[in-house]
Amino acid sequence: MYRKVVLAIADGLGDRPNPILGHKTPLEYASTPNLDRLAAKGITGMMDLIASGIPVGTDMGHLILFGYEPQNYPGRGPIEALGIGMDVRPGDIVFRCNFATVDEHGVVVDRRAGRIREGTDKIADAINGIIVHGVTVYFQPATEHRAVLILRGDGLSDQVSDSDPKAPNDGSPFLRIEPLDLTKEAQKTALVLNSFLLKAHSILKDHSVNAERISQGKLPANFILTRGAGKMTELEPITDKLNIKGCCIAGESTVLGVARMAGFQTVTHSSMTGNMDTNIQLKAKLATESLAENDMILVHLKAPDLQGHDNEPFQKAKAIEMFDEMIGLIEKGIPEDVYLAIAADHSTPCEIGEHTGDPVPVLISGPSIRKDRVTEFNEMDCAYGGLGHLTGNDFVRTLHGFMGRVKKQGN
Repeated sequence: MYRKVVLAIADGLGDRPNPILGHKTPLEYASTPNLDRLAAKGITGMMDLIASGIPVGTDMGHLILFGYEPQNYPGRGPIEALGIGMDVRPGDIVFRCNFATVDEHGVVVDRRAGRIREGTDKIADAINGIIVHGVTVYFQPATEHRAVLILRGDGLSDQVSDSDPKAPNDGSPFLRIEPLDLTKEAQKTALVLNSFLLKAHSILKDHSVNAERISQGKLPANFILTRGAGKMTELEPITDKLNIKGCCIAGESTVLGVARMAGFQTVTHSSMTGNMDTNIQLKAKLATESLAENDMILVHLKAPDLQGHDNEPFQKAKAIEMFDEMIGLIEKGIPEDVYLAIAADHSTPCEIGEHTGDPVPVLISGPSIRKDRVTEFNEMDCAYGGLGHLTGNDFVRTLHGFMGRVKKQGN
């Protein structure tokens, strides 16, 4: 029997007990009546995306949640490029980027350029299509301060270091890109990218968008920080492997990129901002409507992760309450024979401000579920759930099994 699944993902959901919240996690502190109700009538557990203690990025976490093995990882750059609809070709070297602010000495003042959201398309246009040492550089903005850079030409490699020091506001300069092996391809790629970044800086520091930002007391986006180099490869779509149709509803380019790689139709909208002002009502509406034509729906909320990175436990709790509201809307709009599953791509504890290897709570609710005795959805209670402690691949395979898409082994 074939059944359908809606998988709702709260980015960065997992956390640790926080003294500001009375030693509760943001998930424990938040009011989550819908998640708790689903936990009470479903089955819960704790999930490590790869294995205990291993942190993962949003890209790797979602690669696994869409059904791939960790060894299928192509690099963050290609995923980001697919996410914003760039023309990516086999052999392209692709980088995940930030618009950033540097001072006259190259020190990174803010690696997100004040979380710039406006004018990034005009800034990107000024440096898109530049040719450096015979290599064409394609550059496009992504969500908020993020962007994607593609190097297209002969004799290139993805074995180069990052320019991003990943340490804002502490006096660290941007990093010179170095080859990570002794090949001439890696050396050429490092040379091309270093030359491009300096040329881009000379253009952006005098750009009209930045002049206006400075006049308004805002930080200019006068530099490009690169990281996550990857060479574009092709993976078999999960939809072909399972013979299903899938749809992903998200406002975050990384998630959309993995979805396209997996063969899922992608649905997004300008009101899906990837932040606290995202349109959860539209996401829920699209998730329920997409069930008519699809077997598996993934709907994503980025906001909890952002608040974890910013060490805002109260705001993270509010973001979780938004997620809970979205879940309630989805539950009301789906038939009784559809499974509703909850997961996260990783933990982002507020006190750490970065992804950690802490496991995340998961649940599955729907027809003929062997419900456990857990009645609240959080990191503590779900540790006692019937799913036990499982990997990301185990969890997704369990969903595919409920869908009737896992082949029997043996006779």
